[in-house]
Amino acid sequence: MFSFLNLQSLLGLVVIVAVCWAVSENRRAFPWRLALGAIGVQAALILALFAIPGSQGVLAAVTGAVDGLAKATAEGTQFVFGYLAGGDQPYPVQNQGALFTFAFNVLPLILVISALSALLWHWRILKWLTLAFGFLFQKTMGLGGASALAVAANIFLGMIESPIVIRAYLDKLTRSEIFLMMVVGLATVAGSTMVAYASILAPVLPNAAGHVLVASIVSAPAGVLLARIIIPETPGMGGAVADYNSALKYDSAIDAIVKGTADGLMVVLNISAVLIVFVAFVALVNVMLGGFVVGGEALTVERILGFVFAPVAWLIGVEWPQAGVAGWLLGVKLTLTEFVAFINLGQVPAEAMNERTRMLMTYALCGFANIGSVGITVTGLSVLIPERREEVLGLVWKALFAGFLATLMTAAVVGALPAAVFGQ
Repeated sequence: MFSFLNLQSLLGLVVIVAVCWAVSENRRAFPWRLALGAIGVQAALILALFAIPGSQGVLAAVTGAVDGLAKATAEGTQFVFGYLAGGDQPYPVQNQGALFTFAFNVLPLILVISALSALLWHWRILKWLTLAFGFLFQKTMGLGGASALAVAANIFLGMIESPIVIRAYLDKLTRSEIFLMMVVGLATVAGSTMVAYASILAPVLPNAAGHVLVASIVSAPAGVLLARIIIPETPGMGGAVADYNSALKYDSAIDAIVKGTADGLMVVLNISAVLIVFVAFVALVNVMLGGFVVGGEALTVERILGFVFAPVAWLIGVEWPQAGVAGWLLGVKLTLTEFVAFINLGQVPAEAMNERTRMLMTYALCGFANIGSVGITVTGLSVLIPERREEVLGLVWKALFAGFLATLMTAAVVGALPAAVFGQ
Protein backbone atom coordinates (compact mmCIF):
# COMPACT_ATOMS: atom_id res chain seq x y z
CA MET A 1 0.00 0.00 0.00
CA PHE A 2 1.14 3.51 -0.80
CA SER A 3 1.34 6.06 1.99
CA PHE A 4 1.95 9.78 2.32
CA LEU A 5 5.68 9.06 2.74
CA ASN A 6 5.70 7.38 -0.68
CA LEU A 7 4.09 10.48 -2.23
CA GLN A 8 6.61 12.63 -0.35
CA SER A 9 9.45 10.72 -2.03
CA LEU A 10 7.75 11.09 -5.43
CA LEU A 11 7.64 14.84 -4.86
CA GLY A 12 11.35 14.77 -4.06
CA LEU A 13 12.02 12.86 -7.30
CA VAL A 14 10.19 15.52 -9.30
CA VAL A 15 11.99 18.37 -7.51
CA ILE A 16 15.44 16.83 -8.11
CA VAL A 17 14.78 16.44 -11.85
CA ALA A 18 13.30 19.95 -12.00
CA VAL A 19 16.33 21.51 -10.28
CA CYS A 20 18.67 19.87 -12.80
CA TRP A 21 16.46 21.06 -15.66
CA ALA A 22 16.58 24.60 -14.24
CA VAL A 23 20.40 24.66 -14.46
CA SER A 24 20.53 22.83 -17.80
CA GLU A 25 22.68 24.24 -20.58
CA ASN A 26 19.82 23.54 -23.00
CA ARG A 27 16.41 23.35 -21.31
CA ARG A 28 14.69 22.64 -24.61
CA ALA A 29 16.53 19.34 -24.96
CA PHE A 30 14.98 17.54 -21.97
CA PRO A 31 15.55 13.78 -22.48
CA TRP A 32 12.03 12.45 -21.82
CA ARG A 33 12.75 8.93 -23.04
CA LEU A 34 15.92 8.75 -20.99
CA ALA A 35 14.07 10.01 -17.89
CA LEU A 36 11.46 7.28 -18.18
CA GLY A 37 14.10 4.68 -19.01
CA ALA A 38 16.44 5.61 -16.15
CA ILE A 39 13.69 5.67 -13.50
CA GLY A 40 12.28 2.45 -14.93
CA VAL A 41 15.69 0.74 -14.79
CA GLN A 42 16.15 1.91 -11.20
CA ALA A 43 12.76 0.63 -10.07
CA ALA A 44 13.18 -2.65 -11.98
CA LEU A 45 16.62 -3.32 -10.49
CA ILE A 46 15.38 -2.58 -6.97
CA LEU A 47 12.35 -4.84 -7.39
CA ALA A 48 14.48 -7.58 -8.96
CA LEU A 49 16.91 -7.53 -6.06
CA PHE A 50 14.35 -7.25 -3.26
CA ALA A 51 10.88 -8.35 -4.39
CA ILE A 52 11.15 -11.38 -6.70
CA PRO A 53 11.06 -14.89 -5.19
CA GLY A 54 14.50 -16.02 -4.10
CA SER A 55 15.94 -12.50 -3.97
CA GLN A 56 16.18 -12.59 -0.18
CA GLY A 57 18.36 -15.67 -0.51
CA VAL A 58 20.65 -13.75 -2.87
CA LEU A 59 20.85 -10.84 -0.42
CA ALA A 60 21.56 -13.26 2.42
CA ALA A 61 24.38 -14.72 0.33
CA VAL A 62 25.77 -11.22 -0.27
CA THR A 63 25.63 -10.54 3.47
CA GLY A 64 27.35 -13.85 4.17
CA ALA A 65 30.07 -13.04 1.64
CA VAL A 66 30.66 -9.65 3.26
CA ASP A 67 30.85 -11.25 6.70
CA GLY A 68 33.30 -13.83 5.38
CA LEU A 69 35.49 -11.15 3.81
CA ALA A 70 35.43 -9.17 7.04
CA LYS A 71 36.47 -12.18 9.10
CA ALA A 72 39.21 -13.14 6.64
CA THR A 73 40.50 -9.58 6.60
CA ALA A 74 40.49 -9.52 10.40
CA GLU A 75 42.77 -12.58 10.42
CA GLY A 76 45.34 -10.85 8.23
CA THR A 77 45.08 -7.54 10.08
CA GLN A 78 45.48 -9.16 13.49
CA PHE A 79 48.50 -11.11 12.24
CA VAL A 80 50.20 -7.79 11.41
CA PHE A 81 48.87 -5.51 14.16
CA GLY A 82 48.01 -7.98 16.91
CA TYR A 83 45.88 -6.70 19.78
CA LEU A 84 45.58 -3.26 18.15
CA ALA A 85 43.35 -4.85 15.51
CA GLY A 86 41.18 -6.77 17.99
CA GLY A 87 43.44 -9.76 18.61
CA ASP A 88 44.18 -11.26 22.01
CA GLN A 89 44.42 -8.40 24.48
CA PRO A 90 47.40 -8.24 26.85
CA TYR A 91 45.25 -6.62 29.55
CA PRO A 92 41.63 -6.74 30.82
CA VAL A 93 39.27 -4.77 28.56
CA GLN A 94 36.63 -2.71 30.36
CA ASN A 95 34.99 -1.30 27.21
CA GLN A 96 34.80 -3.76 24.30
CA GLY A 97 33.37 -1.06 22.04
CA ALA A 98 36.55 0.96 22.35
CA LEU A 99 38.48 -1.81 20.58
CA PHE A 100 36.94 -0.78 17.24
CA THR A 101 39.51 1.29 15.38
CA PHE A 102 38.68 2.65 11.92
CA ALA A 103 42.25 2.27 10.68
CA PHE A 104 42.43 -1.42 11.66
CA ASN A 105 38.82 -2.60 11.34
CA VAL A 106 37.62 -0.84 8.16
CA LEU A 107 40.51 0.32 5.98
CA PRO A 108 42.15 -3.14 5.61
CA LEU A 109 38.94 -4.34 3.93
CA ILE A 110 39.68 -1.94 1.09
CA LEU A 111 43.05 -3.60 0.50
CA VAL A 112 41.53 -7.09 0.38
CA ILE A 113 38.59 -6.13 -1.85
CA SER A 114 40.82 -4.13 -4.18
CA ALA A 115 43.09 -7.15 -4.68
CA LEU A 116 40.08 -9.46 -5.07
CA SER A 117 38.48 -7.12 -7.63
CA ALA A 118 41.67 -7.07 -9.68
CA LEU A 119 41.83 -10.87 -9.56
CA LEU A 120 38.17 -11.22 -10.63
CA TRP A 121 38.83 -8.76 -13.46
CA HIS A 122 41.82 -10.81 -14.61
CA TRP A 123 39.68 -13.96 -14.52
CA ARG A 124 37.11 -12.04 -16.62
CA ILE A 125 34.32 -12.58 -14.06
CA LEU A 126 34.08 -8.90 -13.18
CA LYS A 127 34.64 -7.94 -16.80
CA TRP A 128 31.63 -9.95 -17.98
CA LEU A 129 29.45 -8.49 -15.24
CA THR A 130 30.54 -5.04 -16.39
CA LEU A 131 29.76 -5.91 -20.01
CA ALA A 132 26.30 -7.15 -19.02
CA PHE A 133 25.46 -3.89 -17.25
CA GLY A 134 27.03 -1.95 -20.11
CA PHE A 135 24.73 -3.71 -22.57
CA LEU A 136 21.73 -2.95 -20.31
CA PHE A 137 22.59 0.76 -20.13
CA GLN A 138 23.31 0.92 -23.85
CA LYS A 139 19.93 -0.56 -24.80
CA THR A 140 17.73 1.11 -22.18
CA MET A 141 19.29 4.58 -22.06
CA GLY A 142 20.81 4.97 -25.51
CA LEU A 143 24.41 5.42 -24.38
CA GLY A 144 27.33 4.98 -26.75
CA GLY A 145 29.41 1.85 -26.27
CA ALA A 146 32.31 3.59 -24.52
CA SER A 147 30.04 5.60 -22.22
CA ALA A 148 27.91 2.56 -21.38
CA LEU A 149 31.00 0.56 -20.50
CA ALA A 150 32.41 3.35 -18.31
CA VAL A 151 29.08 3.71 -16.48
CA ALA A 152 28.90 -0.02 -15.87
CA ALA A 153 32.52 -0.14 -14.70
CA ASN A 154 31.76 2.54 -12.12
CA ILE A 155 29.47 0.09 -10.31
CA PHE A 156 32.40 -2.18 -9.47
CA LEU A 157 35.51 -0.04 -9.89
CA GLY A 158 36.46 3.41 -8.62
CA MET A 159 35.80 6.77 -10.26
CA ILE A 160 39.38 6.85 -11.60
CA GLU A 161 39.76 3.13 -12.38
CA SER A 162 36.65 3.05 -14.59
CA PRO A 163 37.95 5.63 -17.12
CA ILE A 164 41.02 3.41 -17.49
CA VAL A 165 38.69 0.72 -18.88
CA ILE A 166 37.94 3.00 -21.86
CA ARG A 167 41.23 4.87 -21.87
CA ALA A 168 41.68 4.38 -25.62
CA TYR A 169 38.41 6.26 -26.23
CA LEU A 170 38.67 9.12 -23.72
CA ASP A 171 39.95 11.62 -26.26
CA LYS A 172 37.01 10.75 -28.56
CA LEU A 173 34.30 11.42 -25.98
CA THR A 174 32.22 14.56 -26.32
CA ARG A 175 31.95 17.18 -23.58
CA SER A 176 28.60 15.72 -22.58
CA GLU A 177 30.06 12.20 -22.36
CA ILE A 178 33.02 13.37 -20.27
CA PHE A 179 30.59 15.09 -17.90
CA LEU A 180 28.39 11.99 -17.74
CA MET A 181 31.39 9.82 -16.84
CA MET A 182 32.41 12.25 -14.06
CA VAL A 183 28.87 12.43 -12.63
CA VAL A 184 28.40 8.66 -12.53
CA GLY A 185 31.83 8.28 -10.91
CA LEU A 186 30.75 10.65 -8.12
CA ALA A 187 27.27 9.08 -7.81
CA THR A 188 28.53 5.53 -7.21
CA VAL A 189 31.17 3.87 -5.03
CA ALA A 190 33.93 1.36 -5.66
CA GLY A 191 33.53 -2.29 -4.75
CA SER A 192 36.44 -1.99 -2.33
CA THR A 193 34.69 0.66 -0.23
CA MET A 194 31.25 -0.91 -0.66
CA VAL A 195 32.15 -3.80 1.63
CA ALA A 196 33.57 -1.41 4.21
CA TYR A 197 30.31 0.56 4.29
CA ALA A 198 28.29 -2.63 4.68
CA SER A 199 30.46 -3.69 7.62
CA ILE A 200 29.89 -0.35 9.33
CA LEU A 201 26.10 -0.54 8.93
CA ALA A 202 25.61 -4.28 9.54
CA PRO A 203 24.86 -3.91 13.30
CA VAL A 204 22.10 -1.33 12.77
CA LEU A 205 20.51 -2.08 9.35
CA PRO A 206 19.09 -5.45 8.22
CA ASN A 207 20.43 -6.52 4.81
CA ALA A 208 23.02 -3.72 4.98
CA ALA A 209 25.27 -5.38 2.40
CA GLY A 210 22.38 -5.81 -0.03
CA HIS A 211 21.28 -2.20 0.35
CA VAL A 212 24.79 -0.85 -0.21
CA LEU A 213 25.27 -3.04 -3.30
CA VAL A 214 21.89 -2.04 -4.75
CA ALA A 215 22.58 1.63 -3.93
CA SER A 216 25.72 1.71 -6.04
CA ILE A 217 24.07 -0.13 -8.94
CA VAL A 218 20.89 1.95 -9.17
CA SER A 219 22.64 5.29 -8.68
CA ALA A 220 24.38 4.79 -12.03
CA PRO A 221 21.18 5.33 -14.10
CA ALA A 222 20.33 8.31 -11.89
CA GLY A 223 23.74 9.83 -12.61
CA VAL A 224 23.27 9.26 -16.35
CA LEU A 225 19.88 10.98 -16.36
CA LEU A 226 20.89 14.04 -14.34
CA ALA A 227 24.10 14.45 -16.35
CA ARG A 228 22.16 14.34 -19.62
CA ILE A 229 19.64 16.88 -18.29
CA ILE A 230 22.32 19.37 -17.20
CA ILE A 231 24.53 18.96 -20.30
CA PRO A 232 22.47 17.36 -23.09
CA GLU A 233 24.26 15.62 -25.92
CA THR A 234 24.28 17.53 -29.20
CA PRO A 235 22.32 15.57 -31.85
CA GLY A 236 24.69 13.71 -34.13
CA MET A 237 27.55 13.89 -31.64
CA GLY A 238 28.78 11.27 -29.19
CA GLY A 239 28.26 7.54 -29.23
CA ALA A 240 31.89 6.45 -29.39
CA VAL A 241 31.84 2.73 -29.95
CA ALA A 242 34.04 0.61 -27.70
CA ASP A 243 35.31 -2.79 -28.79
CA TYR A 244 35.53 -3.79 -25.10
CA ASN A 245 39.22 -4.65 -25.33
CA SER A 246 39.89 -2.87 -22.07
CA ALA A 247 43.11 -1.05 -21.31
CA LEU A 248 42.84 -2.45 -17.78
CA LYS A 249 44.83 -5.69 -17.97
CA TYR A 250 47.03 -7.87 -15.76
CA ASP A 251 49.77 -10.28 -16.80
CA SER A 252 48.79 -13.04 -14.37
CA ALA A 253 46.75 -13.80 -11.25
CA ILE A 254 49.71 -12.88 -9.03
CA ASP A 255 50.20 -9.65 -10.96
CA ALA A 256 46.52 -8.82 -10.45
CA ILE A 257 46.73 -9.43 -6.71
CA VAL A 258 49.92 -7.40 -6.30
CA LYS A 259 48.73 -4.48 -8.41
CA GLY A 260 45.26 -4.61 -6.87
CA THR A 261 46.81 -4.43 -3.42
CA ALA A 262 48.99 -1.50 -4.46
CA ASP A 263 45.97 0.33 -5.89
CA GLY A 264 44.05 -0.41 -2.70
CA LEU A 265 46.89 1.00 -0.64
CA MET A 266 46.69 4.28 -2.55
CA VAL A 267 42.95 4.40 -1.87
CA VAL A 268 43.53 3.73 1.84
CA LEU A 269 46.19 6.45 2.04
CA ASN A 270 43.95 8.94 0.21
CA ILE A 271 40.97 8.17 2.44
CA SER A 272 43.07 8.38 5.60
CA ALA A 273 44.66 11.68 4.62
CA VAL A 274 41.39 13.29 3.51
CA LEU A 275 39.62 12.18 6.70
CA ILE A 276 42.36 13.54 8.95
CA VAL A 277 42.44 16.90 7.19
CA PHE A 278 38.70 17.41 6.75
CA VAL A 279 37.78 16.31 10.28
CA ALA A 280 40.48 18.64 11.60
CA PHE A 281 39.16 21.53 9.47
CA VAL A 282 35.62 21.02 10.77
CA ALA A 283 36.92 20.90 14.35
CA LEU A 284 38.80 24.13 13.70
CA VAL A 285 35.68 25.81 12.33
CA ASN A 286 33.70 24.59 15.35
CA VAL A 287 36.23 26.24 17.62
CA MET A 288 35.73 29.52 15.77
CA LEU A 289 31.94 29.13 15.92
CA GLY A 290 32.01 28.28 19.62
CA GLY A 291 31.33 31.88 20.64
CA PHE A 292 27.95 31.92 18.88
CA VAL A 293 25.06 30.47 20.86
CA VAL A 294 21.76 29.59 19.20
CA GLY A 295 18.90 28.08 21.18
CA GLY A 296 21.05 27.71 24.25
CA GLU A 297 23.70 25.62 22.43
CA ALA A 298 26.97 26.57 20.77
CA LEU A 299 26.76 26.80 17.00
CA THR A 300 28.65 24.05 15.15
CA VAL A 301 29.14 22.97 11.55
CA GLU A 302 26.99 19.94 12.28
CA ARG A 303 24.05 22.05 13.49
CA ILE A 304 24.31 24.35 10.47
CA LEU A 305 24.34 21.38 8.10
CA GLY A 306 21.33 19.91 9.87
CA PHE A 307 19.35 23.13 9.33
CA VAL A 308 20.40 23.51 5.69
CA PHE A 309 19.83 19.92 4.55
CA ALA A 310 16.79 19.01 6.68
CA PRO A 311 14.32 20.06 3.92
CA VAL A 312 16.36 18.04 1.41
CA ALA A 313 16.13 14.96 3.65
CA TRP A 314 12.38 15.49 3.98
CA LEU A 315 12.00 15.61 0.19
CA ILE A 316 13.49 12.15 -0.28
CA GLY A 317 10.95 10.70 2.16
CA VAL A 318 12.35 11.19 5.66
CA GLU A 319 9.79 12.02 8.35
CA TRP A 320 10.19 15.61 9.54
CA PRO A 321 11.06 14.77 13.21
CA GLN A 322 14.09 12.85 11.87
CA ALA A 323 14.94 15.27 9.05
CA GLY A 324 17.39 17.27 11.18
CA VAL A 325 19.59 14.25 11.90
CA ALA A 326 19.24 13.03 8.30
CA GLY A 327 20.10 16.48 6.96
CA TRP A 328 23.17 16.62 9.15
CA LEU A 329 24.33 13.28 7.69
CA LEU A 330 23.88 14.63 4.14
CA GLY A 331 25.99 17.65 5.04
CA VAL A 332 28.64 15.45 6.61
CA LYS A 333 28.78 13.37 3.42
CA LEU A 334 29.27 16.46 1.26
CA THR A 335 31.98 18.02 3.45
CA LEU A 336 33.63 15.13 5.33
CA THR A 337 33.14 12.24 2.84
CA GLU A 338 30.61 9.43 2.89
CA PHE A 339 32.91 7.38 5.13
CA VAL A 340 32.40 9.74 8.06
CA ALA A 341 28.69 9.96 7.23
CA PHE A 342 28.32 6.16 7.29
CA ILE A 343 30.19 5.92 10.59
CA ASN A 344 27.88 8.56 12.07
CA LEU A 345 24.82 6.80 10.62
CA GLY A 346 25.91 3.60 12.33
CA GLN A 347 26.17 5.46 15.64
CA VAL A 348 22.74 7.14 15.51
CA PRO A 349 20.65 5.65 18.37
CA ALA A 350 17.73 3.43 17.38
CA GLU A 351 15.23 5.78 19.03
CA ALA A 352 16.49 8.73 16.96
CA MET A 353 16.02 7.08 13.55
CA ASN A 354 13.63 4.35 12.38
CA GLU A 355 14.52 1.59 9.92
CA ARG A 356 12.95 3.34 6.91
CA THR A 357 14.97 6.52 7.45
CA ARG A 358 18.14 4.53 8.05
CA MET A 359 17.55 2.66 4.79
CA LEU A 360 16.88 5.85 2.82
CA MET A 361 20.01 7.46 4.21
CA THR A 362 22.07 4.43 3.18
CA TYR A 363 21.07 5.11 -0.43
CA ALA A 364 21.45 8.89 -0.13
CA LEU A 365 24.97 8.61 1.32
CA CYS A 366 26.27 5.85 -0.96
CA GLY A 367 28.32 7.84 -3.46
CA PHE A 368 31.67 9.59 -3.81
CA ALA A 369 30.05 13.04 -4.27
CA ASN A 370 31.98 15.04 -1.69
CA ILE A 371 34.36 17.99 -1.81
CA GLY A 372 37.42 15.79 -1.33
CA SER A 373 36.53 13.74 -4.41
CA VAL A 374 36.68 16.87 -6.57
CA GLY A 375 40.46 16.94 -6.21
CA ILE A 376 40.76 13.20 -6.82
CA THR A 377 38.64 13.46 -9.99
CA VAL A 378 40.61 16.37 -11.41
CA THR A 379 43.96 14.75 -10.61
CA GLY A 380 43.02 11.36 -12.05
CA LEU A 381 41.49 12.64 -15.29
CA SER A 382 44.31 15.16 -15.76
CA VAL A 383 46.70 12.21 -15.93
CA LEU A 384 44.49 10.20 -18.30
CA ILE A 385 43.50 13.08 -20.63
CA PRO A 386 45.93 15.94 -19.95
CA GLU A 387 44.88 17.75 -23.13
CA ARG A 388 41.34 18.13 -21.70
CA ARG A 389 42.30 19.26 -18.21
CA GLU A 390 40.76 22.72 -18.59
CA GLU A 391 37.53 21.12 -19.74
CA VAL A 392 37.52 18.82 -16.70
CA LEU A 393 38.15 21.78 -14.37
CA GLY A 394 35.20 23.60 -15.88
CA LEU A 395 32.89 20.64 -15.34
CA VAL A 396 33.92 19.19 -11.98
CA TRP A 397 31.77 21.37 -9.69
CA LYS A 398 28.71 20.76 -11.85
CA ALA A 399 29.55 17.06 -11.68
CA LEU A 400 29.70 17.22 -7.87
CA PHE A 401 26.27 18.88 -7.82
CA ALA A 402 24.75 16.28 -10.14
CA GLY A 403 26.47 13.35 -8.40
CA PHE A 404 25.15 14.49 -5.01
CA LEU A 405 21.62 14.82 -6.40
CA ALA A 406 21.87 11.41 -8.10
CA THR A 407 22.16 9.55 -4.80
CA LEU A 408 19.26 11.63 -3.46
CA MET A 409 17.26 10.61 -6.52
CA THR A 410 18.01 6.96 -5.82
CA ALA A 411 16.84 7.37 -2.22
CA ALA A 412 13.67 9.07 -3.49
CA VAL A 413 12.94 6.16 -5.87
CA VAL A 414 13.44 3.71 -2.99
CA GLY A 415 11.21 5.82 -0.76
CA ALA A 416 8.48 5.93 -3.41
CA LEU A 417 8.21 2.12 -3.49
CA PRO A 418 5.89 0.29 -1.04
CA ALA A 419 7.56 -0.65 2.25
CA ALA A 420 6.53 -4.28 1.69
CA VAL A 421 9.14 -4.52 -1.08
CA PHE A 422 11.85 -4.25 1.57
CA GLY A 423 10.10 -6.44 4.12
CA GLN A 424 9.17 -3.53 6.40
